[in-house]
Amino acid sequence: MANYTAVEVEKIKDRILSALEGVIDPELGVDIINLGLVYAIEFDDTGRTEIQMTLTTMGCPLADILTDQIHDVLKEVPEVTDIDVKLVWYPAWSVDKMSRYARIALGIR
Repeated sequence: MANYTAVEVEKIKDRILSALEGVIDPELGVDIINLGLVYAIEFDDTGRTEIQMTLTTMGCPLADILTDQIHDVLKEVPEVTDIDVKLVWYPAWSVDKMSRYARIALGIR
């Protein structure tokens, strides 16, 4: 067990968040962070990382593609040893969760 300090855990979570900005929704061309799809990032001393995220619609066919991309980008964060992507449906996603950048990129006011 690595016994990271709280400050180290926050820095690792920041790097996880930055890595997740490289996961692009192929339909919208915007990353999952700016789309507001990632609800929580959990990281523990063993390197186990849980990403709680949602999709823009419940029947979205991109779940597997996005999950694969998440696994790929998190391989770049050396402290991450195990990745679990959990899809959650509450609270429901809406355009209100998108960043200003995503709204501009998609032409939404």
